Amino acid sequence: MKQFLLLFTIIICSSCVNEASNAPKEGPWKAVLLLKDKKELPFLFDFAEDTTMTIINADERIEVKDIRLFGDSIYIEHPVFEGIFKGIYSKDSIYGSFIKPSLDRVVPFKMEYGRAARFAVNEAPHVVVTGNWETVFSPDSEADRYIAKGIFEQKGNRLTGTFRTTTGDYRYLDGVVVNDSIKLSTFDGAHAFLFEAELNDSIMTGLFYSGDHWKEPFTAKRNDTYELPKAETLTYLKTGYDSLTFAFPNVKGDTISLDDAHFKNKVTVVQIMGTWCPNCLDESKYYKTYYDENKGNDLEFVSLAFEYAPTKEKAIASIERFQKSLGIQYPILLAQYGSSDKKKANEKLPMLNHVLSYPTTIFIDKNGKVRKIHTGFNGPATGEKYDEFVLEFEAFVAMLRKE
Repeated sequence: MKQFLLLFTIIICSSCVNEASNAPKEGPWKAVLLLKDKKELPFLFDFAEDTTMTIINADERIEVKDIRLFGDSIYIEHPVFEGIFKGIYSKDSIYGSFIKPSLDRVVPFKMEYGRAARFAVNEAPHVVVTGNWETVFSPDSEADRYIAKGIFEQKGNRLTGTFRTTTGDYRYLDGVVVNDSIKLSTFDGAHAFLFEAELNDSIMTGLFYSGDHWKEPFTAKRNDTYELPKAETLTYLKTGYDSLTFAFPNVKGDTISLDDAHFKNKVTVVQIMGTWCPNCLDESKYYKTYYDENKGNDLEFVSLAFEYAPTKEKAIASIERFQKSLGIQYPILLAQYGSSDKKKANEKLPMLNHVLSYPTTIFIDKNGKVRKIHTGFNGPATGEKYDEFVLEFEAFVAMLRKE
C-alpha cells in the first residue's frame, strides 16, 4: 500500500510539473471573441510566470488568478463574475468557449501569444474624434431608445474613452480610428462590448454589440456642451412616502431590516446592485474603501443584491464570492434571485417610482428619512465625472453625519 501511495504521489507531482512546464507562455497575448455576423471582439492580456492573467482595457487592469490546467485543458474564471473560459491550450494558443451558465450564453474564442494590435491599422485617421458626443442608441425604437454621452480622446490612430448613460458607463473602451471609421472594444469578465462606426460631417453612425446576445444601432453628433440629466432627478420616492422599507436575508439567512436597532440613529447608505454588474463592482470597491476609512457609530452601509442566478443557493454563493473578493464588511442582502429584471426589482421596493439602474444609491438620514437617491454610477473610466461623484458623495454624507 505504501508503495502504491508513493507511486500515485509521484504520478500526480509529475503531472503537475508537466502541466506547469507546458503552461501558456509568459508575456503578451491577444484574445478574440467570435461573434455572429463574422464580427470579432478583441482584447489584450498578459500571462505572468505564476499563471495569472491581467486583462488590459485602456487604463484598466483586471487580475485573474483562478486559472486551472488539466492535461491540455484550461479553465479561466473571473474572481467575481460568473463567466468562465473553457479551452484547449498549448504554449502559444488557447481555443474554446466563454460561458455564462446562468444566462445560457456560449461564445467561441481564440487566444494567441504575442503582442498583436487590438485592431488592425492600415490607414491614417482622416477624422478627429476627441471630444464629447451627444448619442442616441436604438434611435428608431421607442421601446429600446436611450440617450448617452460619448467621451473620447484620440492620439493618432489610438482611441480611448467611454459612453456614459443615465444608468452607468460602458467601461474602459479601447480602439482605433482608421480613415473615417472607429472601432472600440472592452472585456471585463462580465461584459464584452464592441462598437463600430463611421463618421461623416461630425455625425457618427454605427452598431453596438454586447457579446453575442445583443446588437443595436446608434448615432452621435459632436456637442461639447451636452450633458445627461442629473443622476439625482431620475429615481425618487412616490407621493406619500418619505422613507424606505425592506426586509431581506443576509448570506446566513438572517432577515435584515432598516427597522433593526443596528441602523437606528445612523446615516445609512443603501446600494441597489447585483454581483454580476461591473459598474456595481466599481462602485462597491469605492464604498468598501470609504466605509473602512470612515465607519463609526453614526454611519452604516447595506447593499441589496438583485441576482440572475437561477437558485437561492447560487445567488448566495455569488454574494459570498463578491464580498470575499472585495473584503466588504457591511451586509449584502439577497433581495431577488432568478432574474435581475428591474420591473420585478421595483415590486420589492414599491415606494420608488422605478428601479432604473444597477447600481442606485439611496441616502437615509439619522431620522430614517430618504434625503437623496443617486441613479447609476460614473465609474473610473469617466475620469472627471468619477472625481465629481466622489467629492459630492463624501460631502453629502459628511453633512448628514453632522446633523
